[in-house]
Amino acid sequence: MKIISVSAVGLAALLLVSGCGADDPAPARAASVNVTNCGQNVSVAAPPQRALSLEQNATEILLSLGLADRMIGTSYQTDPVLPELRDEYERVPVLAARYPSREAVLDAQPDFVYSTFTSAYAGDAAGARADLRKLGVPAYLSRFACEKPADGQPVVNFDGLFAEITEVADLFGVSDRGARLVAAQRARLDAAVRAADAPADTSVLWYYSGTSTPYVAGSGGLPAAISTLLGVRNAYGDAKQTWPAGNWEQIAERNPDVIVVADLTRGGDGDSARSKIDFLRSNPVTAQLDAVKAGRFITVSGSSMDPSVRSVAAVEQVSAGLAELPR
Repeated sequence: MKIISVSAVGLAALLLVSGCGADDPAPARAASVNVTNCGQNVSVAAPPQRALSLEQNATEILLSLGLADRMIGTSYQTDPVLPELRDEYERVPVLAARYPSREAVLDAQPDFVYSTFTSAYAGDAAGARADLRKLGVPAYLSRFACEKPADGQPVVNFDGLFAEITEVADLFGVSDRGARLVAAQRARLDAAVRAADAPADTSVLWYYSGTSTPYVAGSGGLPAAISTLLGVRNAYGDAKQTWPAGNWEQIAERNPDVIVVADLTRGGDGDSARSKIDFLRSNPVTAQLDAVKAGRFITVSGSSMDPSVRSVAAVEQVSAGLAELPR
């Protein structure tokens, strides 16, 4: 069996471009910056100096903007940090293995809090954004994860991701760095789309986690956006949920041409790419899938399946993997 695991292309170049301004002083700014974020006002009177990121994707966006020296904490690392960001990441204290409590957040005295997941602002985590704002702490949330979907952008696309990176850069007074990072990512995205080479009507199953109950990519999420860009058909594109629970008999009926497996490092059932592939080969139902028999697998990191600075790398990996798959 041939297993395709394509490494991220051009990550070093991306961080070189985005990090080249990391030592540039933030421009002076007399006026505050105000944005409407997921239906709430987020205002900073001056560029934040004590930022707290509540999970890895937010952490890596801030680090890619060269803001390690303005971060007083991170939390919820789900994958090894990108190698190009590791040195910067190690300069930032880790407040919690998962989400810090509201008390831990307030004890850290942040002047800005950022997450790309709604769960970070739950009552048993950092607490509601509105409550933090009342305490003078602006709390930013990804437009793809708003408490009320109608207040944000419920369907993921790369324009929205780049707009979020730009907005965060503006809030921190590093608009030039944001522009460089977005330009580098757009160039890589365009190159990956141009290189896409998949047979007509190729169906792709995006397999995220689980063996007894497989969780797969449905509509509206990043895998759906990547499928559209690369001209392939999402095997669960008809599902209304972003990450529906599938079942193996139904997957066997759909018989995808290619399976993209998420490589997760958290150690749960069917999390790692290897455990997924081993299961697919040993399970009597899935062993008969055309993709399994032909070894048509593509591996991407689990965190790259959510909107982040890793998302373009996922497009590159899948594009390159499709071109190399056995036909």
